[in-house]
Amino acid sequence: MNKQQPIQDEVNSNVEEENNLSDNLQQEHTEEELQNEAEAANVEDVTGEIEKLRLEAEEHQQRLLRVQADYDNFRRRTVKEKEELAKYASSVLITQLIPVIDNFERALTTGDESTNGSAYAKGVEMIFRQFMDVMSAEGLTPMNSVGEAFNPEYHQAIMQVESDEYEEGIVVEEIQKGYLLKDKVLRPAMVKVSQ
Repeated sequence: MNKQQPIQDEVNSNVEEENNLSDNLQQEHTEEELQNEAEAANVEDVTGEIEKLRLEAEEHQQRLLRVQADYDNFRRRTVKEKEELAKYASSVLITQLIPVIDNFERALTTGDESTNGSAYAKGVEMIFRQFMDVMSAEGLTPMNSVGEAFNPEYHQAIMQVESDEYEEGIVVEEIQKGYLLKDKVLRPAMVKVSQ
């Protein structure tokens, strides 16, 4: 019996070792399965997230294309409106000038028949005032330069003259009238300036 005891202990020890190995293998196998399942779940989550982001990117792309198309349409419409506005911008002024043209035509037809020059001159003067009223309503104002200090923004000096009446650098004579449109110089006045 003594001999059998060490053998029995050894067998028991081997069985116990085998059981421990088997448990360890099962535990490792279970951990591996859990890890594989977790990785598979992560892959599914990542794949789902990628799909969601892809759909969002497509939606944003479609929005961008729509906004770009709207902007292009707006730009084309604005250019067309500007061209049309520029084309017909003077229509209001021309409408106001048509009665002046009518009066000039009347004056020209009566000028041949009329022997009274002063009446003709008075009629032309009235037409000139009517014309200047229309222009003034549009913001046109003539410059009064004589007696003013020479200013290269408003005056174009064509000559310098000796003058006892004016100091140096003063406009003594206006050769051609200058005009302002609101606050902008449309045409500078041609002037003679004192020396």
